[in-house]
Amino acid sequence: MNPVFSDLPVTVFETMSRLAREHCAINLGQGFPDDPGPEDVREVAATALRDGYNQYPPMMGLPSLRVAIAAHYGRHQGLDLDPETEVMVTSGATEALAGAIFALVAPGDEVVLFEPMYDAYLPLVRRAGGVPRFVTLKPPHFRIDEDALAAAFSEKTRLVILNNPLNPSATVFAEADLSLLAGFCRRFDAVALCDEVWEHVIFDGARHRPLMALPGMRERTIKIGSAGKIFSLTGWKVGFVMAAPHLMRALARAHQFLTFTTPPNLQEAAAYGLAKDEAYFTGMRAGLARSRDRLAAGLADLGFTVLPSAATYFLSLDIGEADDVAFCETLVREHGVAAIPVSAFYETGGVRNLVRFCFAKTDATLDAALDRLAGYARAA
Repeated sequence: MNPVFSDLPVTVFETMSRLAREHCAINLGQGFPDDPGPEDVREVAATALRDGYNQYPPMMGLPSLRVAIAAHYGRHQGLDLDPETEVMVTSGATEALAGAIFALVAPGDEVVLFEPMYDAYLPLVRRAGGVPRFVTLKPPHFRIDEDALAAAFSEKTRLVILNNPLNPSATVFAEADLSLLAGFCRRFDAVALCDEVWEHVIFDGARHRPLMALPGMRERTIKIGSAGKIFSLTGWKVGFVMAAPHLMRALARAHQFLTFTTPPNLQEAAAYGLAKDEAYFTGMRAGLARSRDRLAAGLADLGFTVLPSAATYFLSLDIGEADDVAFCETLVREHGVAAIPVSAFYETGGVRNLVRFCFAKTDATLDAALDRLAGYARAA
């Protein structure tokens, strides 16, 4: 086997999910909502499956979806995208990430990674022969530091991968952080691969600012979005890729030898959903923010230290001197609640005091979890 994959340990996500099943735990570790997703979007997918075209769609995606993607991001983020040459559909955001990394990274190229990070980034970079250079972001604010960027970037830097909003920290990067990063990308002629799947799951009146919109970044940014996150349909795996034509040509060549295409009925439904009016997006955010506040208040009442959550489905606890892996194992085995240790999102170590919970659950699920967590709080 390729050692990049054969040497990987069992992920903490798989471990915690197994323990949750074994102990009949309430699983707040896995990042998907209890809500089934908008009924009208699901109905469009069902109708298209039953009555529509079910053979290979175009490799780049259905024209209707590519046009809808361009229109959506023009309306919501002010981006001017050509659906013919600057938009592509993939089978989820992870495929989009893999295709971009394989298309742009040659053996020996350096890739700047911000940790904590989505667990797919590093194996994909290594599989492409890239050399990872880490920038460690630390709680509670997870800000980008200029000295850390200066230490990570070099003349060999080919790519930088940014997740904004950032999972697991639930951080939305400030304009100053984005400007700082954009400056390094321009100075070192690096391409920015922007995983922005949480762009609509953002709270408290904030608006997403794509790195692509910053000066000098339009021609050197690959932007990735996700219908699964926008519509709380995480199993659909419909991704959006946006980039300037010279980058898109390389991305398309990689995509054709990965999944090649994506189910056409899901593409039809995503095209419909992207045109929904603002009320859907504000309502979706309001519902998730209410769940966030319900769990955060309950945890605070139990004496836990809750970090701010500006976006995503997640919030984190600061558990102080306790080890996050041991904390999570005790929680699931003895108190029946599964969470994720945030150290799993770091490669270089050093942050072991944070635990992540998913709040995209029903009130009944959150309340039941809080009742069990009260047992932990009493025992502590």
